[in-house]
Amino acid sequence: MPESELAATPRDTYTHGHHQSVVQSHARRTVEVEGAFALPELRSGMRLLDAGCGPGTITVGLARAVAPAEVVGIDLSEEVLAIAREQALAEGVDNLHFRIDDIYGLDCADSAFDAVFAHQLLQHLTDPVRALREMRRVLRPGGLVAVRDSDYATMSPAPKFPEFDEWLSLYHAVAYANDAEPDAGRYMSGWVRAAGFSDVRLRPNVVAYEGEDARVWGRTWSQRILHSSVGAQAVQYGIAEPTDLTRISEGWRRFAESESPFFMYAQMGILASA
Repeated sequence: MPESELAATPRDTYTHGHHQSVVQSHARRTVEVEGAFALPELRSGMRLLDAGCGPGTITVGLARAVAPAEVVGIDLSEEVLAIAREQALAEGVDNLHFRIDDIYGLDCADSAFDAVFAHQLLQHLTDPVRALREMRRVLRPGGLVAVRDSDYATMSPAPKFPEFDEWLSLYHAVAYANDAEPDAGRYMSGWVRAAGFSDVRLRPNVVAYEGEDARVWGRTWSQRILHSSVGAQAVQYGIAEPTDLTRISEGWRRFAESESPFFMYAQMGILASA
């Protein structure tokens, strides 16, 4: 890549980071749930790229869906890719491999894939349209892009503990300080169209956790706000003090221990053709 292009490449800051509390939460994801909007479009023999694959639990399911074709999972963290490789080995899935790569300048030939999948990636990027254009470059003509992201502004707990609004405001402030878009769900169709894709199909859904699933979500965030990059960046950027993080963590803990916790938010899935 020419030096001028390298200089212009966006430098993203991952809001969540890769603390154990984050990776463990992401490792609960499966293709049957998080990739359900895309599974009906996948066929055996489709070579697929999973962009921002994280710990690989979704990637393994994608590999099964398109076997025997190759699946490539990419991320920017060698630490999390090592976990993904262990996941694939443990599940006996061998038609995939994982590597570090840059979504703005993929180390792939034009038209190298039949499908590109990205789950919870675009919300963290400073230039999601540029990333989508790069996805379109590596897709064959008519190939499939399947992207899905949350809309944080729709998040809602019951009971609605007082610290929740503080947490949501803090999260938005940190994401915006990183030049990212936490409410990506509502912007995705526009981004996909701006990147030149056609036949854009919306696949919205509402995620809902109750009982033990909601308790796990609450316990996870009680740790993430203290130990992951979200909290560290909030302090670094002057958005919060450590005492604020402790108070918010305690609110999440009380939510998790409430009698009937419930949590919901909107997700937007998009299917489109290159």
